[in-house]
Amino acid sequence: MFDAYIGGEDPARVLQAAHETAAALLDRGRSASTPELERVIALADEHGVDAISELWAHAASDSLPGALWRLYLLRALIRQDPEGVADEFRRGVETLGTADEAIAGAPRPAGPEEVVDLADRILRGAFRGDLGDALDRAASCCRILASGALQGADVSGASPEREAALVTRATRLSAFAEELAVCARRERAGGLD
Repeated sequence: MFDAYIGGEDPARVLQAAHETAAALLDRGRSASTPELERVIALADEHGVDAISELWAHAASDSLPGALWRLYLLRALIRQDPEGVADEFRRGVETLGTADEAIAGAPRPAGPEEVVDLADRILRGAFRGDLGDALDRAASCCRILASGALQGADVSGASPEREAALVTRATRLSAFAEELAVCARRERAGGLD
């Protein structure tokens, strides 16, 4: 009753729940059979990314719930507009000139179906493979998409609103790339929790 008057749920409890649910989901995914793992992967599809957001969006970016939130959000972004994301991915690969395409594990050419499959494979890898590798792959994917979004903003004839939206998207994807790379390093050092 006191919590209701003071401002609702205790932030420490919410944070604890975020960490516990992320660890439990990761453990469940690692020990699950293939059909169960696919249900874990499709968590956002079934319950909506907003349900996951309530659990993990406010967790520190360099924590396990923060990392899983970013992986699910990247997957949702790709599934929301596979054609547009495939175009951004193609532009990003063409202009970036780094090893990010190989690290992400994207086929060439990466069309709409391939980028959706890439997002699923990255998330699946977080549960079945090496979490650090999956986070690095997601970071590379974000860097490619950020570069592609910037290239899209630079196209002559784009409206100022479209340019601004693409620059904002590129900025957010770049931040995600850095945050996911930090999480990958923390995971390898044994400190991602």
